[in-house]
Amino acid sequence: MVAAACGGRGAGPCPLLLLPLSLLFLPGLAAGPAGMLQPRDTPSRERRELGGLWSFRADLSPGRDAGFAERWYRRPLRQSGPVIDMPVPASFNDITQDPSLENYIGWVWYEKEVLLPLRWLQGDPAPRVVLRFGSAHYYSIVWVNGVQVVEHEGGHLPFEADISSVVQGSPGTLCRITVALNNTLTPHTLPPGSIQYMTDKTRYPKNYFVQNIRFDFFNYAGIHRPVVLYTTPAAYIDDITVTTTSSDSVAMVQYQVSVVGSTANSLSLSLRDQEGKVVATGDGPVGELKVLNPNLWWPYLMHENPGYLYSLEVKMQAQMGEVLLEDVYTLPVGIRTVHVTSTQFLINGRPFYFHGVNKHEDADIRGKGLDWPLIVKDFNLLRWLGANSFRTSHYPYAEEIMDLCDAYGIVVIDESPGVGIKLLESFGNKSLQHHLAVMEELIRRDKNRPSVVMWSVANEPASELPPAAHYFKTVIAHTKALDPSRPVTFVTDANYALDHGAPYVDVICVNSYFSWYHDPGHLEVIPLQLTAQFENWYKTYQKPIIQSEYGADSVPGLHSDPPLMFTEEYQKAMLREYHAVFDKKRKEYVIGELIWNFADFMTSQGTTRVLGNKKGIFTRQRQPKAAAFVLRDRYWKIANESSCLPPVITSHSLFLK
Repeated sequence: MVAAACGGRGAGPCPLLLLPLSLLFLPGLAAGPAGMLQPRDTPSRERRELGGLWSFRADLSPGRDAGFAERWYRRPLRQSGPVIDMPVPASFNDITQDPSLENYIGWVWYEKEVLLPLRWLQGDPAPRVVLRFGSAHYYSIVWVNGVQVVEHEGGHLPFEADISSVVQGSPGTLCRITVALNNTLTPHTLPPGSIQYMTDKTRYPKNYFVQNIRFDFFNYAGIHRPVVLYTTPAAYIDDITVTTTSSDSVAMVQYQVSVVGSTANSLSLSLRDQEGKVVATGDGPVGELKVLNPNLWWPYLMHENPGYLYSLEVKMQAQMGEVLLEDVYTLPVGIRTVHVTSTQFLINGRPFYFHGVNKHEDADIRGKGLDWPLIVKDFNLLRWLGANSFRTSHYPYAEEIMDLCDAYGIVVIDESPGVGIKLLESFGNKSLQHHLAVMEELIRRDKNRPSVVMWSVANEPASELPPAAHYFKTVIAHTKALDPSRPVTFVTDANYALDHGAPYVDVICVNSYFSWYHDPGHLEVIPLQLTAQFENWYKTYQKPIIQSEYGADSVPGLHSDPPLMFTEEYQKAMLREYHAVFDKKRKEYVIGELIWNFADFMTSQGTTRVLGNKKGIFTRQRQPKAAAFVLRDRYWKIANESSCLPPVITSHSLFLK
C-alpha cells in the first residue's frame, strides 16, 4: 500500500506518511484479478463518458488529512468548503494560477454528480453498472453516494468497480462520485520517490519538505484518462485472451473466454474480416479458429496494408431463472507472430528493424491528460517521420493511444512505470511484490494487442546493485509466465560488465548519451564509444540490441556553426554521428534505434532544465526542429530498403487512409 502524504510550505507534521492506507479508511471493495476488457458499446452494453468539469478541492490542512477526518465523501464536496472547476481528463498542476497547486503533494478531491438512465437501474435481473477510471495518478480511493467502492495503487493503468448495489436502490436521484487522489511517491511505489524534510529552521519554514524523484519528467497528477460508466448483463463476458500463429496460407487464432455470473451458459464466436465477412466460427470457452489465406497484421511501412485487424465477436447466452441473458463483446484481433534470434527481431517471420521514437504523455496545460487532437497530431507526425515504432517511456500509455497503434501498424515496446528504481530500498520484497502486481495489470490490459511486441519492465534501474539480479530475474520470469508469447526486456544505462539484470532479458535495450552527459560537446568521441558499447554488449550476451535512447537538447531557433551544445546544429550533428555507427551495426545485431525524444516535455525545475527537457525533435507544441528532417530522411531511406513499400512521400502533408 502506498503511504499517504502531506506537503509544501507551512504544512504541519505528517503522520500519514507512516501509515498504510488500510488503517485510515473504512473497508472497501478492492480491485480484484478480474478481466479488464476495454468498455465498448455493443448490443448488450452501454457506456457513458464522464469527462468535462468536476468539482475539485486540494486538502490544504496541516496534515493533509482534513478530508478523511471530516469525511468529505459523506456529502457533496461543495459543502466541505471552497471548490473549483477542474477538467477531466487532465493533470491539475497547470490548470490554475495557484503556484502551490503546481507542485502540490498530498490528497486532492474530485467529485461529479450524474443522473443514470432508469433502464440501468431496473429489471430482473438488473444490469451491472460499472465505474471505470482509465488512470488516476497515483493512489485513488473512490466513493459512490458516500460508499467506498474501490481503491487502487498506480497512476497509469485502469481500475473499476461494480457499483450496481449502490446505485440501483435509488433510481431518479443523482449519483455522486467522489475521488480522493494522492500523488505521493515513496521508495516502494512505481515509480519510486521519497519525501525529504528540511529541518534547518534557519533556511526553511517549519515542516517544509519536498518530494524527491529520480526520473526526468514532471510528476503530473490528476485523473488523467477517461472516467466511464458502462453496463453489462448480470451474467457477462469477463475476459478474453487471444494468441495467434500463422503459416503461409493458414492462421490459427487460439482463444479463451471467461464468463462471470452464470455457470449455465453457452458461447459462440465469429471472426470477421474488415469487409464484415465471417472467416471462422467457434464455440465454447476455449478453442481455436482456423483462418485460410489470412491477412496478417504488419507494421507500418513493412506492408502495403499495415495494421490489418479482424473483429472477434463473442456471444454469450445464459439462463437466469426464467430469463435468457445475452452478452456480446467485439475484440479487434491482429494475426501476427514475434520471434527473437541472437541477431534479429522477426515479425511474421521477417526481420523487423525498429526505427522509431520514445515519447511522453505530455503537453501544455493539460499535462498528462488524454487529449484527442494531440493524439491524432502525434500519429500524423509519426507517420510523416517514417517512424514504425515507439516505446511507452516510462509508463503504460492510454488505451486510446494503443488502439491507434493497433489500427495504424505502429509497433510498441510496452513499458511499466518502473522508472527511477535507484535506491537499494526499492529492490526489496515490498517493492518487488508491487512490481509483480503492476505487470499483471499491464498484461491483463494489453495482452491482446498485436502492436505490443515486447514488454519492458523498467527503465534505467540501478541494475549494477547486487539485489537487482534476484529482482529482475523474478519480475521477468513472472512476466513470461503471464505471457509466454512475447519477449521481455528492460532498458539499461549500466555498464555491460556490471549489469545484474541483463542475463534475463531477451533483447538488450541500452541508453547512451555520448558527447552529451558523457564528454559533453565532444562529438568526435561518438564513433569509438558507441562502437565499443555495441561490441561489448553483444560479445557478453549474444543477444540483439536496440539503442533505446540517444539524443541531445536543442533550443528551437538557437544556432551555431561549428555546432555548439543546445543548438539545432549540435542536435543534428550528434544524430548523424550515431547514425553512421548504427548503419554498420544494423548489418550485424543492432535491431533498432529509438530517438530521445519525440517532443520536448516538462520536467521538475533544475539548473540543467529550461522549461523542461529539450531533446525533442519536435517542440512541445509539435513543431519540427531541424533534427526532425534529418530523422525523416533517414527513416524513409531505411523503410524503402524493402521493396513492398509505396514511394517515399516527399510532401509534408500526411497521407491518411
